Amino acid sequence: MHILLTGAAGFIGLHTAQRLLDRGDTVTGIDNLNTYYDPALKHARLALLNGHPCFHFQALDVADRAGMERLFAGQRFDAVVHLAAQAGVRYSITHPHAYLESNLTGFGHVLEGCRAQGVGHLVYASSSSVYGGNTKMPFAETDAVDHPVSLYAATKKANELMAHTYSHLYRLPTTGLRFFTVYGPWGRPDMAYFSFTKAVLEGRPIDVFNHGDMKRDFTYIDDIVEGVVRVLDKPATPEAAGAAPYRVFNIGNHDPVPLLDFIGCIEQATGRSATKNLLPMQPGDVPATYASTEALRDWVGFAPSTPLAEGIGRFVRWYREYHRV
Repeated sequence: MHILLTGAAGFIGLHTAQRLLDRGDTVTGIDNLNTYYDPALKHARLALLNGHPCFHFQALDVADRAGMERLFAGQRFDAVVHLAAQAGVRYSITHPHAYLESNLTGFGHVLEGCRAQGVGHLVYASSSSVYGGNTKMPFAETDAVDHPVSLYAATKKANELMAHTYSHLYRLPTTGLRFFTVYGPWGRPDMAYFSFTKAVLEGRPIDVFNHGDMKRDFTYIDDIVEGVVRVLDKPATPEAAGAAPYRVFNIGNHDPVPLLDFIGCIEQATGRSATKNLLPMQPGDVPATYASTEALRDWVGFAPSTPLAEGIGRFVRWYREYHRV
């Protein structure tokens, strides 16, 4: 297939592109290479892809309407994997316009391109953040998600609503994936596991919010990519006569880990102890995430399973090599 991959210089984008290229697909990747975190890491990821004869990259912002229209008008795509977005819960509190432009306007341009071209399947990144203040565990796709606690979460829920509209009106098959705390090599520096590892190796204290009383359903990057590719190959279909070809799935490890145990895995992998600076809960955060994965398993026969200690060990080895520490 010829696949358009947005956010190709991102963490999940890199690994998804590699998997698609390895199996013989042609990938056109776009990314705006913004400065939310060090662009050098994004360029280093792209360097791993640019030598592949079936990978083609364009520096393009999904919020650029004219540029997106030219992209879709100039090429034919069998499917689209949309991973480009302004990420981060806390950043959305201080920089709301970045989320409105990228996550809402940009997603609208992707939907319009898919509609105009008759793309066979749109797979897009949602987030476990849509569950907001929900307290029923584990989070299931059938749960109400009407109370987001951050603008980031609200934009991801809006993406799901926008996708459903296009599936209903234009019969565009769309599948949203609610990612649960993705981690692994080449990850984002703003994520806790990355900043914790950096601080521990540098002998600095780490900030532990809600006094460590938090749980996360950490999901290793290889599991995420396996889910993305399997879902990509099985487009959403109407579940009943007249229904929209629309699906949403959780991708999580179905194993919430206490934050202090998570820090313990980093200590074990680095061989160093962490000095913890215990702080109150941050605005927009939630105390726990926990994915129900039955729907994904029933649809494509897969559920994430990489143990946290194994995944953190792989990340720490990459971190030491990349940063030469």
